Amino acid sequence: MQQGYAAILCVLAVLGLEAAAPGECELTRLLQDKLQYEMRLQYMKHYFPIDYTVQVQYEEVLRPSNITRLRNGTVSEAALRYLWFHVSSQAVLRIREVLPEKHPSWKYTQELCQLFDALGKEYSKYRQTDVEAVVADLVKLVHSAGAESRRKAVRPKALLDNCLKVMRMLYGVPCRWEST
Repeated sequence: MQQGYAAILCVLAVLGLEAAAPGECELTRLLQDKLQYEMRLQYMKHYFPIDYTVQVQYEEVLRPSNITRLRNGTVSEAALRYLWFHVSSQAVLRIREVLPEKHPSWKYTQELCQLFDALGKEYSKYRQTDVEAVVADLVKLVHSAGAESRRKAVRPKALLDNCLKVMRMLYGVPCRWEST
């Protein structure tokens, strides 16, 4: 059994991918289930006014193209997952900030926050000094409160759409998810 695991790690290393921890895979699989299209549509579009947007920092919008650009810049997969976690959890918090407790989407965002909190425990072993400087700088920007001039209006559903797309890019292969 361990030989098979070692072989998988070798293949991933050759491919330039770093294995995700089993806890990460399980939690992101649960997140993927919560981020199904029907749920994102219902809770992040239908329950919000038409064309409703949330003000987020420019760095809080993480798209697949951003990941591709960072990968081409030789940023490690572990650092990219670390970045995705910080950006996505912050995006969910931004959405939650605008919701009153009795809003139909409140419980849904609370469940997403709980999954991100659990995932945060997996990432607590990382420090910003352990990841590439470009990722550490982006994480600092995401968590800085003084970036008011770099805000943009984004629809809540678009934030979660990006969250799911990037998560699939980063976890699909190392967690052996089927193509969806």
